[in-house]
Amino acid sequence: MKTLAPLAAAGLLVSTVGAWADGLPSTDQITSIAEEAFVYGFPMVMAYGIMYEYAIDEGGKQYKGAFNQLISEPRVYTPADTAVVTPNSDTPYSFIWMDLRAEPIVLCVPEIEKDRYYSVQLVSQYTFNFDYIGSRATGNGAGCFAIAGPQWTGDTPAGVEKVFTSETEFAFAIYRTQLKGADDLDNVKAIQAKYEAKPLSAFLDQTAPAAAPSVDWPKIDQKAAAADPFSYLAFLLQFAPATGPASVETSLREKFASIGIEAGQTFSTDGWTDDEKTALEAGIKAGLAKIQDKAKTLGNSVNGWQVSEGAFGSRDMLKDDYLLRAAAAQAGIFGNDSAEALYPMTRWDASGTTLVGSNSYTLTFPADGLPPVNAFWSVTMYDGKTQLLVENSIDRYLINSPMLPDLQKNDDGSLTIYIQHEEPSDAKAKANWLPAPSDEIYMAMRLYWPDKSALDGTWKPPAVQKVN
Repeated sequence: MKTLAPLAAAGLLVSTVGAWADGLPSTDQITSIAEEAFVYGFPMVMAYGIMYEYAIDEGGKQYKGAFNQLISEPRVYTPADTAVVTPNSDTPYSFIWMDLRAEPIVLCVPEIEKDRYYSVQLVSQYTFNFDYIGSRATGNGAGCFAIAGPQWTGDTPAGVEKVFTSETEFAFAIYRTQLKGADDLDNVKAIQAKYEAKPLSAFLDQTAPAAAPSVDWPKIDQKAAAADPFSYLAFLLQFAPATGPASVETSLREKFASIGIEAGQTFSTDGWTDDEKTALEAGIKAGLAKIQDKAKTLGNSVNGWQVSEGAFGSRDMLKDDYLLRAAAAQAGIFGNDSAEALYPMTRWDASGTTLVGSNSYTLTFPADGLPPVNAFWSVTMYDGKTQLLVENSIDRYLINSPMLPDLQKNDDGSLTIYIQHEEPSDAKAKANWLPAPSDEIYMAMRLYWPDKSALDGTWKPPAVQKVN
């Protein structure tokens, strides 16, 4: 493993004297620690890759806006959006990457009609969902909420309903605003225009505190992250202090430091023997294999769908299950808590055979068996290899409940979705067609604000059936 040059050049990294200056652990221990560190750091490095594309790389195709700048996308996601795997395409997004080092950021939302769902998901650099604003969590009334970093102390400011504290110095707010159809987009844009974000000092009309130090952010892409994940992890840990709830990680970080992974210091294998470097590589490979295996079996298998209740959530919810956190990121990073959205996912038909678009399939919901939700549901198609949305001739990436008036039901009231690569010739199949890639298929069902019957397993997603 080579030291990543951009990290060595980053101003915030200091040279590593080396926690292992007095000797590294044994090669077996290096492999074990590297495996654990890779699993632990995988979602953090993955999230940094998204933060870099969205908020740092101004010349990049996926750039959205600077830190502490709220950006709204007045559209749903398409195959052109590639920064995040498994994106939804039924709620236009708004985003803000928040730098919380100097002061809290205040997010204000307008009053939104009662029958429109929206949510603001608050995510730390750990990829923990540390709280929510929105229809389920705080209601559809207007209000202002402060997002504070781990070092901030103070009372709830005047005009702020609640303060939410992030364990990390940078945090991500993901806004989802329900779109009820193509003719509803102007209504969504009007709501997005009323979302506000400003530093606490500006909100209170006070003098701003001193700005936080600038950061020389290391460039990242998938190739660089795979080549040297521990350099990125060491860099990121400086923004994730092991204080407060994160103090439970103290011993874990001491273990990582024993092989040179220390917050804010350059990770390097200079001076390591070939056997020690080989042991490190073996740990990384083992960690990646564990994550990939876990991602394939997240949650419970129900009629060929993996229903992953509890895969995303807060630190209290996930405890110290870092493998689950990493596998959830692999399956679809920045997923919601189950109470906010339930995600049955599948790659298989009713017989357990891998779904491929060259075949034809059906997914039939009984007349009384549509996904039970307080908001709405969707079934979205992805390329099985990239987990990105699929280009198709009709620009349809999902079928969701707002589309029900335009879909054709069967005589018994049931609803059949037709899944295949080639456009169907039958009129009903064409109306209810969910275009698929020509090769491997990955599908995600989303139940926004799911009903209790979905969460307790009373309702079960129907199996995908191959058409002979």
